[in-house]
Amino acid sequence: MAVNSLTERNDERNVQTREETRSNERYIRPAVNIIEDEEGMVLTADIPGASKESLDVNVEKGILTISAPAQHKVPGTSSYREFELANYYRQFSIPESLDHEKAHADYVNGILTLRIPKSEVAKPKRIAIQVG
Repeated sequence: MAVNSLTERNDERNVQTREETRSNERYIRPAVNIIEDEEGMVLTADIPGASKESLDVNVEKGILTISAPAQHKVPGTSSYREFELANYYRQFSIPESLDHEKAHADYVNGILTLRIPKSEVAKPKRIAIQVG
């Protein structure tokens, strides 16, 4: 019988091991949407179970890193589980034309929204034409 995609274990779906030669810790790659427009970039990531305080978003050498430990605290003893929580981890290369100093992030209801504007040098400029 085929495996039901709703009940497959996380290690068969989207849980990955980070740096397998160094660590046995497992990570989940959060689903991400990235939209770029003339003002900059907007990244939206689905990170349920993480807290705002534990969420780590940083940019270093053109690499955007999002990481957070997932926290699932429910009183009682688990009698049935279809999924397991693991820490979140995702990295992206982003253009140097973005102004990382002016980045702004919001985390509401498990959704991280990160806005990084383009630097003034990278924005398109209209050049006035002189007559004469």
